[in-house]
Formats: sequence, structure tokens, C-alpha cells
Amino acid sequence: MTDPLHTELLELAQEAARRAGALLRDGRPADLAVAATKSSPIDVVTEMDIAAEKLITGLIAEHRPDDGILGEEGAATEGTSGVRWVIDPLDGTVNYLYGLPTWSVSVAAEQDGETVVGVVAAPMRGETFHAVLGGGAWATGAWEGERRLACRPAPPLDQALVSTGFNYVAEVRAHQADVAQRLIPLLRDIRRGGSAAVDLCDLAAGRLDGYYERGLHAWDLAAGDLIAREAGALTGGRPGERPSGDLTVAGTPGVFEPLQRLLEDFGAWHD
Repeated sequence: MTDPLHTELLELAQEAARRAGALLRDGRPADLAVAATKSSPIDVVTEMDIAAEKLITGLIAEHRPDDGILGEEGAATEGTSGVRWVIDPLDGTVNYLYGLPTWSVSVAAEQDGETVVGVVAAPMRGETFHAVLGGGAWATGAWEGERRLACRPAPPLDQALVSTGFNYVAEVRAHQADVAQRLIPLLRDIRRGGSAAVDLCDLAAGRLDGYYERGLHAWDLAAGDLIAREAGALTGGRPGERPSGDLTVAGTPGVFEPLQRLLEDFGAWHD
């Protein structure tokens, strides 16, 4: 039986992601202005990014004023309801700046510290992914209706297609490039999509066999991690740990553990 609270949270997350996605898609100016910088000139925060977060947090506050919120662009309230929203209003900022289609809006809801709802909207791909804890992972797109997602049967590791991402700090990127160089001969190939949330959803949809990245924040992976797990993928960090800023690893059963072991052996979690 579906939990009425989870249904309410899902519907609100879907509406928030839909509205923010439309704002970002339709409001993107040709001469996109940069409002500020993050850790380096490569990693920028746009005016649209901030506007999308304000739209999402405003909608949540209107419908559920007692909930907590954690957002990439600075939204942070404790809340008193036991529910906290974890929001990335624009995951894939550089793709967005350059007019590439792989960017997304990620909205997750936690209940008592556990992620129970996740929605990832990828407007330029015409796809939205969602999951409720225990209810499977689903997507809408160019096909008719909702499609239930299931990760691919696990191939041998040397036939696995794995995605990753790179940090914007030069020294960290150099180490990540070394890890990738050592991994490539052991895999089918490596992809670099530019949006952690989309990568996790593509794993759920059977378009990837694995994914790993260092330096993610809660808002980068909260929704996508739930969607991947509900599609049958395994997720974690370093062996025995949960996904974290040190390392996030996800994969189909059969790919996850050998990939995680290689990343541990290669020291993917530190310089």
C-alpha cells in the first residue's frame, strides 16, 4: 500500500522539477550571464541556477512550510516535520552554459534521514525519472506513458560501459585523470556526461553499466541514487561505506563490486 505522505512528496517533487526545468529551458538567454563563481572560473553559478532554486524552495514552502530544505545554491532550513528536501536546481551547469542537452533538475525528499522520493528532470532530453522507496523506478519520455526502469544484466567488467565526472580543482582533476587512464584498458569504455543525476538515471535505465565520481555533494546524488537503487543497481562509496564526497560508486550487480575494488586499489578517493 502506498504511503500517502510519500505520494504527496512525489507529486510536489515532480511539480517542482517540472516548473524549474521549464524555467531553465525556456528562460535561458543566448548571452547567459554569470552571477558568481564557485571554486574556480570553470565552475560557474548562473542567474538561472539561482532562480530555479528560488522557484523550487518557494513551491515547497507554500505547500509544506514545516519541512527542511538543503539546496546547492544556499537554501538551508532545519524544519520541524521530519521531512527534508535535497535540491540541485541545475546539475550540469557547464553543459547548460554551452547549450549541451545533458543537464537536469534534481529534487529528493528525505524522511527521518532516509531518502524516500527522488525526481530527476532532464528537459532537453524530454525525460523525467522518479522513484519512491520500495516502489521501483520509473521514467517518462518519448515513449507512451510511464516506463518501469531496470538496470542491465551485468556484463563482464571488460565489457562494462562506465561513466564518471571530474572535479573543477586542477590537482584533483589530474588525479582523477590518472585513475581513469588506469581503468580504461579494463573496461569497454568510459563516458563523461556532465550531470551526476543524469548518469545515475541512465544507469537505472540500462544505458550504463556503472558510474563513479569523487567530490559529489548530497544534492548531486540524493535523487539519482534512489532511482538507481530502485531500478536494481547497487550504490556505495568506499568498501562498506555509503556514497559520499570521498567517492560515489554505482553499478549493476556484478559490476559494482569489481569496479569498487579497482577504485579502492587505484586510490580514487584521494590525491
